[in-house]
Amino acid sequence: MVFKNEKERLEVRPAHREHLQALLQKGQLITAGPWADDTGALHVYEVADEAELRAILSRDPYTAVDAYDIALLREWTPILP
Repeated sequence: MVFKNEKERLEVRPAHREHLQALLQKGQLITAGPWADDTGALHVYEVADEAELRAILSRDPYTAVDAYDIALLREWTPILP
């Protein structure tokens, strides 16, 4: 994802991080974190399909304030834990 609307994004960042923590506890999020320059982030989800992922993203506080654009959405096959 690529961040935008910085003021709004930073206002909801605590809620966004709580959302991610809940997904991690449910096993739906594998890992997440911002790029070193804080211009965007990488999230790796464990979901059945794109529809499930879109539903998760729709509940993210960042989505509500239009704080990002999806730069790349791809299915991934991990070979290492």
